[in-house]
Amino acid sequence: METADFVRTLDREGLLLAAAAEEAGVDAKVPTCPDWQVRDLLRHTGAVHRWAASFVAQAHTSPRPLGSGPDLDGPELLAWYRDSHRHLVDTLGGASPDVECWTFHPAPNPSPLAFWARRQAHETTVHRFDAESARGGTPTGIAAEFAVDGIDELLRGFHARPRSRVRTEEPRLLRVRATDAGADADAVWAVRLSAEPPVTTREESDGDADAELAGPAAQLYLALWNRLPVPDVTGDASLAALWREKSAIG
Repeated sequence: METADFVRTLDREGLLLAAAAEEAGVDAKVPTCPDWQVRDLLRHTGAVHRWAASFVAQAHTSPRPLGSGPDLDGPELLAWYRDSHRHLVDTLGGASPDVECWTFHPAPNPSPLAFWARRQAHETTVHRFDAESARGGTPTGIAAEFAVDGIDELLRGFHARPRSRVRTEEPRLLRVRATDAGADADAVWAVRLSAEPPVTTREESDGDADAELAGPAAQLYLALWNRLPVPDVTGDASLAALWREKSAIG
């Protein structure tokens, strides 16, 4: 996917998030994030939007603290979220393609701008799903191509960092398979677990694995972000349990 595609997705998903949050109300519980109400979701996501925009807009080349959302509530909080989202979309859409700024995980990206557009598109899509879970009803669908990209970013980006807690005492191989990635082939990842951070590669073969997590890309994407159950688990179910227990991004 191109940077402009991610920005368009970010734009759409943020609007959907705000609409679902407004319909649910700020007091509504968020079933996919049991400790949160919708107000917490808006404050968090809006703060992330402003934090991300600051790196691109101001070309910061070192990390900066995330900060927290404002002491607002109700319609004022919703308006602040919408403004935060619009500021991020406009910042990314108007930035120079060769802007140099800080990024925070090693997943392959052609540029810092591409990193932030990709990261915020996925951040917002997952939290849009959270907002729609608070509202109830049928959630908006996620395109298979985008979901496959998000699985790749999660496995080869977030969980390549030293802070990943998905580890095993002995080497194990966890395969992840999106079964609807294209007409001719699945999208498959080999996640090599050990006492060190996971090492993930894309693979084409069906070699032996200790366990496999599989399913349609959109469901698998949300499952790996711990929003839905994994559609299909084969092999050692303890590795699926390990993922649920240890994969949260801190």
